[in-house]
Amino acid sequence: MSRQQTICGIDLGSRSVKIALMEQKAEGEELEIIRLESLDTIRFYREYGRKQGDKLAVDFTALGLPEVDRLVSTGYGRNTLELAGGEAIPELKAHVWGAIFQTGLQDFTLVDLGGQDSKIIQVQKGRMIDFLTNDKCAASSGRYLENMATILDLSLDELGEYTEAPVELNSTCAVFGESELIGKIVEGFPLPELAAGVNTTIVRRILPLLRSFRGEVIVFTGGVAHNQAVAKLLEMGSGRRIVIPPEPQYNGAIGCCVYATR
Repeated sequence: MSRQQTICGIDLGSRSVKIALMEQKAEGEELEIIRLESLDTIRFYREYGRKQGDKLAVDFTALGLPEVDRLVSTGYGRNTLELAGGEAIPELKAHVWGAIFQTGLQDFTLVDLGGQDSKIIQVQKGRMIDFLTNDKCAASSGRYLENMATILDLSLDELGEYTEAPVELNSTCAVFGESELIGKIVEGFPLPELAAGVNTTIVRRILPLLRSFRGEVIVFTGGVAHNQAVAKLLEMGSGRRIVIPPEPQYNGAIGCCVYATR
């Protein structure tokens, strides 16, 4: 390949669809991000997708995207509908490629906490050697944080400011966790301690899963990686260095683009 190539990576998430548009000027040159966009999943399917046989045709013109040379998709919905004119790859592979591209690391443990699921992947010498996924419960996901922030009447950014003197929350279920938090509010605990308790609960659910994954570096991705308190508590609790890529929420979509050039 000697000409410029435009690649579109789409991560079909359970809560949001992430789109990465990247360019490679010439063969062997580094990819460059030219556009990132996130859309509500239901809105994406309703306004921009149409069933075409057993595949999903995306209206790129309506999305305001140019014609692309390669289209690669991954994510929560990839097994339900493959995108017409594109290639679907496993989400674990997409996230590994994205993390390597964004950090330049070859050896790390990837912790991805998305809208409704979580993934832990061991990467050595640029290859996935072990993994653990959980899409059965939203208790350690962005949805949990969103629900708890709503109860506390905080923005997600505000929620991410609290780490000190956390209230103990024991429920391992996102739904029952909300009831438990309301109970703590009724008991009169101050807002900073309640918020810190929510953040600590997320980390407490992840740390036991990390015990079987070795390494000194954790690459933290997904929407939850924007929560500074969770990142800080994860670093303290694991004793490992935390690296957050420049675009943690778009890691899967970026990985799709990287895969297309490999």
